Amino acid sequence: MKIAVFGATGRVGARVVNKAMSDGHEVKALVRDEDKAKDIIPGAELVTGDVKNREDIENTLKGCECVFSGLGTDKTDTLSTYIPMVIDLMNEHGIKRIVTIGTAGILNSRFEEGKFRFQSNESKRKLTFAAEEHLKVYQALNKSRLEWTIICPTYLPEGDSEGEVRYEINYLPEGGKKVTTEDTAEFAYQELIQKRFIHQRVGICY
Repeated sequence: MKIAVFGATGRVGARVVNKAMSDGHEVKALVRDEDKAKDIIPGAELVTGDVKNREDIENTLKGCECVFSGLGTDKTDTLSTYIPMVIDLMNEHGIKRIVTIGTAGILNSRFEEGKFRFQSNESKRKLTFAAEEHLKVYQALNKSRLEWTIICPTYLPEGDSEGEVRYEINYLPEGGKKVTTEDTAEFAYQELIQKRFIHQRVGICY
């Protein structure tokens, strides 16, 4: 399988890329810094460019069978700018499957009906920009015809596997406090392959 990857050098993205290549899959990644990317994801096919550029996105998608996105907000409108182009170009190229990394903030509130977690008392974050950007990704994918899944970790420290990951569709499992980058990457990679949660947001934690 050939996978198009956005956010391939990020904390979760790089781990997903390396897992995929270790299993014999091909990876084509859009990166800003090719020299840096060669060190982080050796062996991946690299496309140098910008995720806000339609042509660069299309060059990354060509020849691929599915998409993984580990992009964060980077305190910009990157997510809300690129996702409509990704959806449009995936449709053009006949690519149906996409798995993205979101945030637990866009899961449903367990205690305040009709609200997302970032809008409720469940969220301790005062700044909501990142969650709002991830919400725009969810809303765009939800309106699309793609086979999408959004993996939504709670607090995400850098680190190796720490144990069994709990998950729940559309909600964060009760009492969830954190999940490492390694376990998030493994969960996301397995979902890309197994397709268990199509058209779902999946909250994950320990």
